[in-house]
Amino acid sequence: MTRLSVLDLVPVREGQGPAEAMQATTDLARAAEEAGCHRFWVAEHHAMPGIAGGATSVVLAHIGNATNAIRIGSGGIMLPNHTPFQIAEQFGTLDALFPGRIDLGLGRAPGAGPELQRALRKDLRAASEYFPQDVAELRALFTGEPEMPVKATPGYGADVEIWMLGSSLFGAQLAARLGLPYAFASHFAPDHLDAALELYRRDFQPSAQCPEPHVMAAMTIFCAEDEAEAHLIATSQAQAFVNLRTGNPGKLQPPVEGYRDTLPAPAKAMLAHLDQASAIGTPSQVASAIAAFVQRTGADEIVASGATFDPEARARSVRLTAEAIG
Repeated sequence: MTRLSVLDLVPVREGQGPAEAMQATTDLARAAEEAGCHRFWVAEHHAMPGIAGGATSVVLAHIGNATNAIRIGSGGIMLPNHTPFQIAEQFGTLDALFPGRIDLGLGRAPGAGPELQRALRKDLRAASEYFPQDVAELRALFTGEPEMPVKATPGYGADVEIWMLGSSLFGAQLAARLGLPYAFASHFAPDHLDAALELYRRDFQPSAQCPEPHVMAAMTIFCAEDEAEAHLIATSQAQAFVNLRTGNPGKLQPPVEGYRDTLPAPAKAMLAHLDQASAIGTPSQVASAIAAFVQRTGADEIVASGATFDPEARARSVRLTAEAIG
C-alpha cells in the first residue's frame, strides 16, 4: 500500500496573519494524524507574505506537542541558509522532544535574492556549491561516522531520518550516492520526475539508514464530496502559483469560480503543465489519479500538497483522500 503524507507551507490567508496560519497548520497536522497519514512536513521559506514556516524547527516543535505519533519533519530545510552544526542541534533537539518521529528533508535551492542573502549574512550561491559536503557533515554530526572534532548536543546519536529533496537530476544523484531516501517536488516542478527517479534507482548505493531505494513523490491534491467543490477550493492554490510565477507573491486568496477561464494562455498552460502531478475531484477520482501516478512513478509514498483558503476544506480533503486510497 502506498503511504500518504502531508506537506504544508503554513499559508497566511488574506485578511489574517501568522498566528492564524500557525493554528490552521496545527489543526491540519492533527487531522492528518487522525486520518492515518504517515508524515507531516513543513517547508522553509523566507520573506514571503503568504508563507509563515520560515522558523521551521520551531513550527515543528509546536506541531510535535499538538500530535502524538505522526512523523514530523522538514520538506525541507534549505541547507545553504544554515550551518550543518546548527541544523544538527535543532533537529537533535526535536528528536529529544519527540523520539523516533523526526524527518529532516534537505534541499539545495537557496531561493533568495540579494536582500535576503544580506539579511541571512550568507553568500547563498557559494554556500550551495558546498551542499554535498554539508549534507555529509550533517549526517556525521548525527552518527559520529566519521568522528567530528565537535559533537552537537543535542544532535549526536539522534535518530533523525534524513531525506534528500529535489526537483532536478542533481538531488537524485546525491541521494543515490549517499544512500538516502529521495523526495521529488513534482507538485511544482514535474519536468524531470521520470528521469530523476530512473537515475536514483539505477545508481543507488545502500546505506545503514536506507538499504534500498525509497521514493516519495509530491502531488497537489484537492478532494471533496462534489467534483465542482474540489475544483473551486483548488483555485486558491492556482492563484498562488500564478502570482508567484508572475513575480507577485502574496497572501493566499479566496477561491474564484471559473478562475482558469479568466487567465491568459501562458498562465493556463503553466497550470495545465502542473496538472500532471495533481489529483482534483471526488474521492473516487482522486484515488484513480493517485493510483495512475503511483503506477507511472513507482513511488513508495505520496505527499499531498495544496493550500485552501478555508482551513477545514484542506483537513476534509486529507481525510477523504486517506479514506479513498485505503
